[in-house]
This record gives sequence, C-alpha cells and structure tokens, in this order.
Amino acid sequence: MSEEIRIYVADLAAYNNGVLHGVWIDATEELAVIWEQINAMLKVSPVEEEAEEYAIHDYEGFGSYSVGEYSGIEELHEIACFIDEYPEIGSDVLANFGDDLEQARKSLEENYCGCHKSIADYAQDLTESTSEVPKHLEFYVDYDRMGRDMEMSGDIFTIETAHDEVHVFWNN
Repeated sequence: MSEEIRIYVADLAAYNNGVLHGVWIDATEELAVIWEQINAMLKVSPVEEEAEEYAIHDYEGFGSYSVGEYSGIEELHEIACFIDEYPEIGSDVLANFGDDLEQARKSLEENYCGCHKSIADYAQDLTESTSEVPKHLEFYVDYDRMGRDMEMSGDIFTIETAHDEVHVFWNN
C-alpha cells in the first residue's frame, strides 16, 4: 500500500493575520471533491467572511517531486494520480524529465525495461534475449562495462530505488 498523497491548503487571509486555518486534502480525489474541500475551508475562515485566496503550505507522498506554494490544483491532481499509479518510481521518473508529466508517462508506458539487480544484469538479459554468445566467449563478455556504456552513451537511464533494484528505461 502506498503512502497517501496529500496537500495542506491554507487560508491566506487567516495566515496573514497570524491564524493557522487550513485543511489536508487527498490530492488523488476527484477534482470536484478537492475544490469542494478548499471552498468549504475558505467559507469558514476565522478572519474574513468571504476568504478567497489559498496557498499550499505542506505536502506528503509526492516523493522527489517538489510542490510549490502556488502550484495549480489541476496540475497537482494529475501529478498525484501519476505518482499513485506508479508509487515506486513515478516521482523519480517525473524528476528525470524536469516535471514533464507527458514525457514521464510515455517513458513508463513505452520505454520501461523492468527492474533488475544491476545495469550489468540488464545488459546480460538484453544480450541473451537478442543474440547468442558462443560458449567459448561467454567468460570474455563484460556486462558491467556494457551496462555502464549504455548509460553513459545516453541509450538508457536508470533509477535505483533500493539495493539490487535498478529500474531501466530506454531514452528516445
């Protein structure tokens, strides 16, 4: 089960008057539900009858993705849903593409080569599934170097999530 992906939306009128007033919201909820929660929080502002301005003062579950104080709710909802869909590596793939959600999604859907113990294991799997190395040459093949060369040349990029967990992607 993945960590809840949520944002703390604060009432700016209250905040500017030294009063903490806000609400934690599950960012994967339907957009209409998110807006209802924001509007309900603003409606009961302790300092202003018709508070309208809000800011995001905290967040959880976004991994390596950095949420800005004035990030758009629609964009955050899309990002949260993406990270929820790919909890182990979604935020890291997103960061790899400079927060370009479309590129990150394409990479996961079209260019993901799986999780391997190392780049060398990936190079060996790729080699053995696409060609046959003669028995008398097997000991001369350096899969560590092959994997490193694929990464250094830009053919692949990797995301390491734990010891012996390297996610490999083809670059386009």
